Formats: sequence, C-alpha cells, structure tokens
Amino acid sequence: MNISHTREGEKLTICLNGRLDTVTAPELESFLMENLEGVTSLVFDLKEMDYTSSAGLRIFLKAQKLMSGRGEMVIENVQEDVMEVFEITGFTDFLTIR
Repeated sequence: MNISHTREGEKLTICLNGRLDTVTAPELESFLMENLEGVTSLVFDLKEMDYTSSAGLRIFLKAQKLMSGRGEMVIENVQEDVMEVFEITGFTDFLTIR
C-alpha cells in the first residue's frame, strides 16, 4: 500500500493505493497519529485502494473516533469490493461515505 496526502489548512486528504491489511495497517495508523494535529476535516480517498481486511476496518474506526468531537471524517471514491466490505460489516451505518 502507498499513502499520499495533501494538507490544506485544517483539511487532510489521504489517498490510499493498494491493499490495507494486517501488514500495511500499522503504517497507516502511524501516519494518522503523526499527522492529525490541528485537523478538523479528514478525507480518505480510496479510488486506488482495492482491498481492506479487518485490520484496515479497525483503522477507519479509530480515525472516526479520533475525529469525533473535533470535526468530520469522509471516505470517498470507494471501489466496489471495498464498499461491499463496508456494507457487510455495517460500517456504512456510521461512516460518511461519498
């Protein structure tokens, strides 16, 4: 998985490319912990992410909890296979997905 990002003021957009799984999830978690200072709008762009495991879901859940009370978190451009995982696990009930 590759992580790229842009920061515009208080908005952080994270673009993920590849697979988010037990091997790559710790890298994303570390990135989040190092870069969320002062962020009130967090956007995950998943147009290039083709897979997530439960480890990846845990990271999205953690990010949602971190952003609760400080701003918003949005997930956009979700691939069909990843959206199916979000739907089956019920994550679509509490994540903002565009």
